[in-house]
This record gives sequence, structure tokens and C-alpha cells, in this order.
Amino acid sequence: MHVQPHNLQLLAEKINDWATNEGFQQIGITDCNLSNYRPYLEEWLANHYQGEMAYMQRNLDKRLDPKALVEGSLRVISFRMDYLPENEKQKMPEILASTDQAYVSRYALGRDYHKLMRKRLAKIAKRIEDFSEQHLTQRAFVDSAPVLERALAEKAGLGWIGKNTMLINKNAGSYFFLGEILTSVPLPTTPQNEPIQTHCGSCTACLTACPTDAFTSAHQLDATKCISYLTIEHKGSIPIELRKKMGNRVYGCDDCQIVCPWNKFNQSTQELDFYPRHNLDKERLLALFLWSEEEFLSNTEGSPIRRIGYQQWLRNLAIGLGNAQKCPETIKALTKRLKDDCLSAVAREHIEWALNEQTNS
Repeated sequence: MHVQPHNLQLLAEKINDWATNEGFQQIGITDCNLSNYRPYLEEWLANHYQGEMAYMQRNLDKRLDPKALVEGSLRVISFRMDYLPENEKQKMPEILASTDQAYVSRYALGRDYHKLMRKRLAKIAKRIEDFSEQHLTQRAFVDSAPVLERALAEKAGLGWIGKNTMLINKNAGSYFFLGEILTSVPLPTTPQNEPIQTHCGSCTACLTACPTDAFTSAHQLDATKCISYLTIEHKGSIPIELRKKMGNRVYGCDDCQIVCPWNKFNQSTQELDFYPRHNLDKERLLALFLWSEEEFLSNTEGSPIRRIGYQQWLRNLAIGLGNAQKCPETIKALTKRLKDDCLSAVAREHIEWALNEQTNS
């Protein structure tokens, strides 16, 4: 790379400006050395906390060394984009306390963030290349490859990895997405005012708030008990002993963020694409359960929810209905759904469970 040092500093400043113009709230630049994170990741995998997420075991070297993922990389530019719509924070506990409303993780209420962020990161990467006036090795990522994005963001100064394993920012809490650009430009790294450290102190609110006790200790999450994993990544039958604990959470879970004291500093998103669609921020469980497959596909177009598919959507909603107040309307809907010949075995099992919960005292 032949860009002069003073130009590299200027480029770093320009990247920050470009990021702001593209709707990002913060960037940080770090090197590619993640060796300090290897023991934690290896221990987590050894404990089989990844569940069915076999991809976490693959490409371990690439996860821990971005240079192995994108040859020639010298720096990682980490980007933060806030996603929580205005006034949603106040609604979240109310919805969780309502037995007939569905709780969808707030990040999934609107459009899928992957494409939105990746498109904007690609524009920034192109500007970096244009500024450098030469061909660069660059690649943008948004949760789309073996990238330890929270570790990289922590190294880049965007926050610290809290006891709930989320990245937490002093000025923005944890309701934000992360994205990265790996580049061969030797940009100046973001100065750190202090060594990387957590600011969780003695607080254990997130650990005790988890409905399914998925945290085995601070900074250790057993994904096989995590509601986000169970409702999204896990494709089979959800353990019966966890179903009652899931309450009305049908896609993801925010409990460990809701109770985090740092989220009193969260910033509302200005991205209209992240605002709720199809009443997903307050819709009744039964109304969502009554969606046909065509309605599901139409209403989740461009949404991260679509990736779980219709049958898994029914599975998740069935658990919510099984945990809801007993209601003749619900019993009728569950009974009718069982007559559907296209029902998967897994969905059928959970609907039968829900019907049993609704009809037995």
C-alpha cells in the first residue's frame, strides 16, 4: 500500500464522514489479531454450547484471523448502526407481560438489516478504493461469514462484551447492528483511551433475567437454552421443559437487554426500514397463527423472520398459544390447524402440546 501516512489519517477521517452519511452511528478501526479471543471460543465450543450451529466449528482459523478469511487484510473497520425504533423500549415489558400478544425481538420488526447495511458498506468500500487510486483487497460483511464481529468491535473501541455476551456501548447500550469492512489499507487504528475492560461491575441483572437460565456464568451462554437460538436456529422439537419458560416469545428474545442498565442510554433509530411492519410489535398470537403460508411469505417479505419458514413459525406460535390464557377461540384455531395435511411433524407436535395446555387445567 503506497498511500502516504498523512493521507491514511485523512482517509480514516473521511471513512468516518462517509459512515455518518450512510446512517451509521460510529466506526472503529483495528488490526486483525484476535488471538486473545481464542481460549474463550475454544472453551465455548468444547462445552457444545453452539448446539446445532455446526458452522461455528468450521473455519475456526478464519474466525480468529481475518487475514485468513480475506488474504491481504491489514485492518478491520467496524461499524455500528442503532436499530431500536422510538418508544419501543417502553412497550417491550408490557408486551412480554401480555399472554395473548406475540413478542418478536425488536431487531426483527422491520426490514432485514443484512442487505441494507451490506449495500451501504459496499459503497463505503468503493469510496476507500477511489480515494486510494489503486486496486485494494476489500470485503464487506454483515453477519455473513466466519467473522467474530463482537470481538472485532470491542477491539475497535465500539464497546465491551458484557456478561450477556452482547456488545455494550457506554453511550448507546446494546440495541445496534454491527458490520465490517476488511481492507488491505494500513489505516491508523482507533486510539484506545483505556485497556479493553467491561463496565458491567457487580451487576448480574442479565444473568438472572434470562427466562430459560441459558447463562452458565458471566460471559458464557449455552445457546441450546437460549430462546433466540430455540426459535430461530433450532429446527426440531423444543424441549418440553423449556416451553413454559418461553412465554410469548415467538422470534428471538430481548430479556437480557431489557434489564441492562446501560440501555437507558440507547439511541432511537432514524432508519424507517427498522420500524415495525404488519403490527409485529403488538400483534396477537392468534392473529399470527391464523396466517396462511401465503400470508406468511407476503408479510415477511424482506424480513429476517422469513428465514425460519412457515412451519417453524407455526411451531413457535404454538408454544406461545400453549402458554396463553385458556380461550375457546384459541382451542378452535389449534384444533382446526391439526387438520392441515401440510403440517410438518414438528409443527404438529407443538400444536398438539398447545392444545393439551389449553384444554387441561
